[in-house]
Amino acid sequence: MPITITMPRLSDTMEEGTILKWQVQVGDDVAAGDHLADVETDKATMELQAFDDGKVARLAVDEGKTVPVGEVICILAGEGESVEDAAKAEVGGGEQPAAATSGEATTEAAPEASESQAPAATAEPAAGGGQARPQGGGGGGRLRVSPLARKLAEERDVDLGGIDGSGPGGRIIKRDVLAAAEGKTRQGGGGSASPQAAPAAAPSTGAIQLEARTIELSSMRKTIARRLVESKATIPHFTVTVAIDMSPLMALRKTLNDQLESQGIKLSVNDFITRAAALACTRHPLVNASWSDGSIEVHGSVNVGIAVALPEERGGGLVVPVIRDVQNLGLRTISEQTRELAKQARGPGLKAEQMADGTITLSNLGMLGVEHFEAIINPPQAAILAIGAALEKPVVRDGEIVVGHEMTVTMSADHRVVDGAIAAEYLQTFKQMLENPASLLV
Repeated sequence: MPITITMPRLSDTMEEGTILKWQVQVGDDVAAGDHLADVETDKATMELQAFDDGKVARLAVDEGKTVPVGEVICILAGEGESVEDAAKAEVGGGEQPAAATSGEATTEAAPEASESQAPAATAEPAAGGGQARPQGGGGGGRLRVSPLARKLAEERDVDLGGIDGSGPGGRIIKRDVLAAAEGKTRQGGGGSASPQAAPAAAPSTGAIQLEARTIELSSMRKTIARRLVESKATIPHFTVTVAIDMSPLMALRKTLNDQLESQGIKLSVNDFITRAAALACTRHPLVNASWSDGSIEVHGSVNVGIAVALPEERGGGLVVPVIRDVQNLGLRTISEQTRELAKQARGPGLKAEQMADGTITLSNLGMLGVEHFEAIINPPQAAILAIGAALEKPVVRDGEIVVGHEMTVTMSADHRVVDGAIAAEYLQTFKQMLENPASLLV
């Protein structure tokens, strides 16, 4: 009996998904746990995995096509069944899906993948740089190529079969194709255009040549853009800024890290900030709240979201992994969870549940040297803290000017939930904790 695979619901807000790339072809044998396709949702790009054994009989959805949750996207031939017979099966929605997602995002989210590729149900590879399998050696294994890298290879007439991928698992990504194209240009061969059609060389005056282009947004980037516009348009933002003397914390951090070095533990300034933000919420619970249809929902736990910037090869943008129950966590646990979540976000990707249920968010551009900025609230939360750099600067202590570390923090708050006085009181508590960092150790 044919096994139908439908578009799964990968998040509570997902209504449709886009097949960015099929990792299998008609006729391939698959086993439970095999990576079938890269699926882009409104929140992330996920790996679709099989949880049943079979042989691919039909790929019902082309690469780049967006379909609603529940629609059949693939049919597998079951044990003892021919591919031809299984391929003729009706593809109505609502079947029990034969696949699950690993919760891991692909190494490269590619907005360009929204353009249609060759029909996915075809067993023949696409022409040129879009082939799905190498035609030469290598045992005939599938070529792992990100959608963006595939598109660039087609545009630059680069043979993907001759490239060693530098991405995870040998995956060919953008930089690999660009390097191959640059090497091809230097060698002066391989281009199909005539010498007369080649663009003129850049002037020798050192002029900078820029590339004009239009970037199609991925589903995730569209969701980010929509939520940010909704946040600014529907939430009455106001901001409050405070300057914090970080010298005591910097000294304590150095002492602790010296003692913990033998255990391989290194606490960051952000770890102290995360704990202080959570503990301050326990004293000012309206900051740890949300506006909900004319009422205020005060949360019973402090779940801190940490904004993480994604690299360009992952499509850019921000994701916000969440550390739960931070009010009950020590610095060491906060440090371990933060590092692991950031590593997952920039690497294989986060599961949807790892980005859910945040009650307050930290956005730290201080590590990039930014002294002051204002952040947009991440709805339905009522507050976000914009963390600036802890910079050495002249400060006044006991009537004398000395060199100290000062950090600027700006809270953006939802005025329907947080009054100006509450925001100021919260920041004063937050400031006192960081300026007396021993309080964060108990």
